[in-house]
Amino acid sequence: MELYDLTIHEAANRLARRELSSRELTQAVLDRVRQVEEGVRAYVTVTEDLALKQAEEADKRIAAGDVSPLTGIPAAIKDLICTKGVPTTCGSRMLENFLPPYQAHVTERLLDAGLVMIGKANMDEFAMGSSTENSAFYPTRNPWDLERVPGGSSGGSAATVAASESIYALGSDTGGSIRQPAALCGVVGFKPTYGRISRFGLVAFASSLDQIGPLTKDVTDCALVMNVIAGHDKRDATSAPLDVPDYTQSLIPDLKGVRIGVPQEYFVEGMDDDVRASIEAAVNKMQELGAEVDWEVSLPSTGYALACYYIIAPSEAMANLARYDGVKYGYSDMRGDSMWQNMELTRQHGFGDEVKRRIMLGTYALSAGYYDAYYLKAQKVRTLIRREFDAAFQRCDVLVTAVSPTPAFKLGEKTADPLQMYLSDVCTIPVNIAGIPAISVPCGFAPAGGGSASGGDALPVGLQIMAKPFDEPAILRVAYAYEQATEWHKARPKL
Repeated sequence: MELYDLTIHEAANRLARRELSSRELTQAVLDRVRQVEEGVRAYVTVTEDLALKQAEEADKRIAAGDVSPLTGIPAAIKDLICTKGVPTTCGSRMLENFLPPYQAHVTERLLDAGLVMIGKANMDEFAMGSSTENSAFYPTRNPWDLERVPGGSSGGSAATVAASESIYALGSDTGGSIRQPAALCGVVGFKPTYGRISRFGLVAFASSLDQIGPLTKDVTDCALVMNVIAGHDKRDATSAPLDVPDYTQSLIPDLKGVRIGVPQEYFVEGMDDDVRASIEAAVNKMQELGAEVDWEVSLPSTGYALACYYIIAPSEAMANLARYDGVKYGYSDMRGDSMWQNMELTRQHGFGDEVKRRIMLGTYALSAGYYDAYYLKAQKVRTLIRREFDAAFQRCDVLVTAVSPTPAFKLGEKTADPLQMYLSDVCTIPVNIAGIPAISVPCGFAPAGGGSASGGDALPVGLQIMAKPFDEPAILRVAYAYEQATEWHKARPKL
């Protein structure tokens, strides 16, 4: 096995035994970036000099016995998480040259743990997209098939992990933006409960929906990252003042007594047959591991979640993006004859088409005469969705569904049809609306274009596991037990 293919826990064990140095590991990952990045395009910024300096500092910490499981482990950070002195572009021309004067809470936590940052991962502009084709710079490509998308908006983060251009990555999830790219790239992606991880330093898309989370090569790594980045932060008013458990204690390899529900509404029209078969096979495997499976769970309002989301999220985005006026920071177009013309030119040329589309949707939904008909009604539907999840979790410990109704689609296939693109998140959006935690774990492969699922044309399929608010341990237990009983997480793309 190459050094860049190691998981966090494998690398940490070798670092602790002094069989490997952080500098050696970091150099191996940087060499891997040089080898495959031209094809994958997963990074906006590669911070090679900083990474090597941090690796040397990590080696000193390890030698002194000051070590955590993440000390000296190379990582990628999604490019809307603030990193002091390192460009944070949000995939937008609007912030192309922005250097944050402070660290996000999660990067502070990782730096305290001995972070080695390989770079900032590419993304859909301001996290608005499901394919990373909305990046203002270039699209990221799926390591399993460079003609296909990696998902979005955290497509760059997922691709770095799948292509071993990082050992782990951080992403953000507003409507599926961690789980969907994790599924399409064949890695683990975890969206924690809203409020479990501080959003301080996360550039806002939709403030009541956004949540930071890890993308990793296996579930154990996911628990290790969560142990570091979860917890209360007084700088974030929505951060939950709750104790954080040791998530590694949830990694139990059986499911005896666990109640699993399978909501039928998530087997949506148009779902790929191979995706459906993979999900059903995964549920059957969980039953073999001792779980009690209920195939009759119903979440009746699921069909309204997509419409609800595309009123609430653009409305919040419209308010959050109003700060980009060309005056305080970011891109500024000063060719107009007045301040108002300059502001109009700045937004015209600084924002991409998808961002403008969502600003217009949000403005319309909040405008006089339409607020009650759209935004207020969407908030009422949000309450219904949350109540249905609460009722489901009274009879089940976790719910299991697909992450994406299809495997990775081809680059350019849906860019001309925004509605088809939005439907890519139909299985993930309800989780954000309800604020509950969910994970994507690899559960199989689907043939691409009629190829063989055992051959080079196979594309990953992701299994989604959901639980009640702040019950991340239940999710990790189920995900770990399933992972340990299968081999899907061990597959790597051939680049």
